[in-house]
Amino acid sequence: MTSATTATPTGPAAEQRQIVPPEDRYATELAFLAAHDTGPRPPGWRLTPQAAVTFVMGSAGQSLTLPADAADVPEGLPRRLVIEQKFVGERALVERCVITLAGERGLLLVGEPGTAKSLLSELLAAAVCGTSALTVQGTAGTTEDQLKYGWNYALLLAQGPSRSALVPSPVLSAMTTGAVARVEEITRCLPEVQDALVSLLSERRVAVPELAGGPDAQLHAAPGFTLIATANLRDKGVSEMSAALKRRFNFETIGPISDLDTETELVRRKSRAAVERTGARYGVDDAVLEVLVTAFRELRGGRTAEGWEVERPSTVMSTAEAVSVATALGLAAAYFPADRDPLRLLPGHLLGVVRKDDPADAARLLGYWDGAVRRRAEAGATTWRTLWDLRAVLED
Repeated sequence: MTSATTATPTGPAAEQRQIVPPEDRYATELAFLAAHDTGPRPPGWRLTPQAAVTFVMGSAGQSLTLPADAADVPEGLPRRLVIEQKFVGERALVERCVITLAGERGLLLVGEPGTAKSLLSELLAAAVCGTSALTVQGTAGTTEDQLKYGWNYALLLAQGPSRSALVPSPVLSAMTTGAVARVEEITRCLPEVQDALVSLLSERRVAVPELAGGPDAQLHAAPGFTLIATANLRDKGVSEMSAALKRRFNFETIGPISDLDTETELVRRKSRAAVERTGARYGVDDAVLEVLVTAFRELRGGRTAEGWEVERPSTVMSTAEAVSVATALGLAAAYFPADRDPLRLLPGHLLGVVRKDDPADAARLLGYWDGAVRRRAEAGATTWRTLWDLRAVLED
């Protein structure tokens, strides 16, 4: 994957943030794509739908060139730029997501935890309206006010109900400005809170009874407003969405990365970046990363590359967890170089991952060792032989 050298912002403000939102991190790419593709845009969009897909999926290593007659090009913008791939998945899926948003219909991204649903929603929001910040995090404590509006009680007491005393939610702010709102983990919200979205997505307005009779008693959605929600398949039974709410969304399922080499490269890139942000040198070699990702994929899928059956743990063996483990191995190698061999630390970290949901998963990991790891060790694979010799770590 080719990265644009201008993607990361500089300066004190950027240095003080652990996570830089995509609209800031890739500000140069967004500005470039806006000038590069001058085709028709849906109402309120910063980019064309085609440019939005390119922003998410990258330019396949090809350098794009601004047209000679490009107007309103910001000062300092490069004339040629390679767009970095930011989401690993099917291009057709991203295109469907973009078309859903272009039709101002709600988009629901569903899948197992750790499959980059939130990342994709952030990237889409940044491409469409220039901000991913209009977000509500769904929890059991999320209230209807957080999806609609609240009040500045000091102004409310001083002035009574007024537009200036009203505090809009991120969703209401997106409505009135024609932007994209995001609701994370929507199925963790209580059903009565979810139901607040039904009328919002169908009628495209919010009634403010406290302002009855005034011009602001009805707040209407501006052109371009839409909503992206995410939901984990494992949370399906927490607060099942009503049929009425489901009808307001187009569903897209985000699955695990299908290719071993692609997933390994992603884990390498993400974990290297995390370690290097600390100022340390990344010291996890390719053999360790390949074994790590192979173990995650086989435990996740219940079958090895050779076709051997594997008992799947109940916990989520996601790519995001693999990145976390690879980062931990890299930090251990950087800060304890004398006595921390990343490969020898791997079994302990895998055990920590599988124990998260069910203690019985430790036995399933041990079964993987006694099956796939042992067979590969007996076949002469050096790395797998080292892991087999470390079996006792899993019994502690």
